[in-house]
Amino acid sequence: MRTLRFVGWRLLAGIGVLWGAATLTFLVLHFTPGDPAEVIVGGEGAAPTPEVLAQVTAEYGLDRPWYEQYAAHLGRIVTGDFGTSYRLHTPVTRAIGEQAAATVELALTAAVAGLVLAVAVALFTAKRRRWVRGLAAGAELLVASTPTFWLGIVLLTVFSFGLRLFPATGSHGVASLVLPALCLALPIAGVLGHVLREALEEVLDEPFVVSARARGLSDTAVRVRHALRHALTPLVTMTGYWVGALLGGAVITETLFTRQGIGRLLVSAVNAKDLPVVLGVVLLSALVYVLVNLVVDLLYLAIDPRLKEAA
Repeated sequence: MRTLRFVGWRLLAGIGVLWGAATLTFLVLHFTPGDPAEVIVGGEGAAPTPEVLAQVTAEYGLDRPWYEQYAAHLGRIVTGDFGTSYRLHTPVTRAIGEQAAATVELALTAAVAGLVLAVAVALFTAKRRRWVRGLAAGAELLVASTPTFWLGIVLLTVFSFGLRLFPATGSHGVASLVLPALCLALPIAGVLGHVLREALEEVLDEPFVVSARARGLSDTAVRVRHALRHALTPLVTMTGYWVGALLGGAVITETLFTRQGIGRLLVSAVNAKDLPVVLGVVLLSALVYVLVNLVVDLLYLAIDPRLKEAA
């Protein structure tokens, strides 16, 4: 029952997050300069007549007060109807669905690469000589603090334009996935690697580790079979940051590498004031973030049963 109440409160908080995301997105886009009616009839270069603009404005309800448009948007969202894209003239769910696979592919590849790098570096450098730990910490700080777009430019300059190992743009084939995935994975690996190494260094001083060494286990076996499992708790806690970094970084990475995906769709929709698409993408991102954090909270309770009483 305690766990069910915990989940119930988290779901209520998640609904609040979704409502806040929908509200802020609507207000920001609604009050920015530009006429959505021009986007609907073909953009600024279409030169529509005033009569056509007036007809489109009335048809889409853009002539109503902002609070009525806001209420209409929320009403449609509750029923699962995100409307039709002003620019693409297709349902928002279809527009997002056509781009989702490319973003999921990029995000999963970056997540696996970031996790593998973080675990490998942390296992190798924890409790090593000071210069080894200092070198690892400096590299982690560098990649974690470097802006995503700048890291992407460096990767393009070195591995695409310089060495010509990978294509600079596109989303076809494994080769085109390497640089965008590294662009997302390196900052994540920097943060997670630092957190995991600090946790490993604390665990390696615990009595059960000393006992494992006394039984004749090798250093690698002690680190992988015993210390790593007990050091994963802070890594699980960082999963919320992990997902947020992937969602935010995909917008920049897909634009920089000219890849298909939800991030690039969002950028073009914001530039065109395509409110239905922007609302759909933002709500999808917020929903993923809420669900992942709920799963992380439940995993945290499973990892450390002492937290069930506190929950």
